[in-house]
Amino acid sequence: MTKTSIGVQELRKRIGDKAKTEPEHRFWGLYTHVWKLDVLREAYRLAKQNNGASGVDGETFAKIEAQGVEKYLQTLSQELRERSYRPLPCRQVDIPREGGKVRGLKIPAIRDRVAQGALRLVLEPIFEADFQPGSYGYRPTRTAHQALERVREGLSKNLHVVIDLDLKSYFDTVRQDVLLSKLAQRIADDEVMWLCKQILRSGGKRGLPQGSVIGPLFANVFLNGVDQMLERAQEATRNGPYENARYTRFADDLVVQVSGHPRARNWAAKVERRLREELAKLDLEVNEDKSRTVEYGKGEPYDFLGYTFRWVDNYRRGPGEKMVLCRPQKKRRTRFLRSLTEVLRKVRHVCQGPPPLIGLGPGEVIR
Repeated sequence: MTKTSIGVQELRKRIGDKAKTEPEHRFWGLYTHVWKLDVLREAYRLAKQNNGASGVDGETFAKIEAQGVEKYLQTLSQELRERSYRPLPCRQVDIPREGGKVRGLKIPAIRDRVAQGALRLVLEPIFEADFQPGSYGYRPTRTAHQALERVREGLSKNLHVVIDLDLKSYFDTVRQDVLLSKLAQRIADDEVMWLCKQILRSGGKRGLPQGSVIGPLFANVFLNGVDQMLERAQEATRNGPYENARYTRFADDLVVQVSGHPRARNWAAKVERRLREELAKLDLEVNEDKSRTVEYGKGEPYDFLGYTFRWVDNYRRGPGEKMVLCRPQKKRRTRFLRSLTEVLRKVRHVCQGPPPLIGLGPGEVIR
């Protein structure tokens, strides 16, 4: 497996180290790294590794490599260096969802994916230093299963009042002016800010293009202030070694868990009020139809990232003992079993050849 070049690794490490040691520092002189060929080569490698469909120009990786990757990257580098680069409009693709709904994806052209990837390689170490422990979505070395484990651990610690606030069309409603101001808190480079604005405008006047390379980083930057508020709430509600509240966020999926103890239940309303205030500052709308507070300790199940959590009897430990049960959602299990049945039905009568030889010992086999 091809790895990130040593030069790009070292650059990202230096940027990340400075961001960690100097939390108030605003970075300048970054743009020269964005158009460097070694950074663009790495961005191209990552874009090709993810593959994906072509953009509005119909350009594919096969066409690019037939004409010469190095020449292609040199042209892009020159456009970025001279600031003559203009992103192409994104290609709109609608992905079917359950209930007859669709989710819109905006697919950039390959050249734009490479430019966004180069920008992300330079900016990501800065904002990774600022992101909070409860944020898991689209971050290096962090996974959805780690987020699920954090929720499961909270439930096992009696954090049984679950606040589920659903954000209405989050990626489509992000205010770009607010996002740019948040980026500027760490970036003092006019050329980098110019490129960020060019990328955002290519997807429309508001929102983040779902399907873009740098969109997930921008999404985390936009919600980092909410994470910081929730981190402070966690510490303010802590009672010695005991937690009274914790949060877990994966992109726009956010869950806040509050202790079910009678003396701590009042924190649920306070944390929810502060959370709504923080979301209102960002001009984000809460989908009231899908938002709710779950009394997990009373047997109500809770869904998060495609899994259902239940508080069930643990017969192995004895009468009255409880445990956290985490299983994939029923609708996802049903969909998977249907697709598996369809695959098996198609290959049921396909001849697979003679059975394999099974070794019994030196020189001995059996069919």
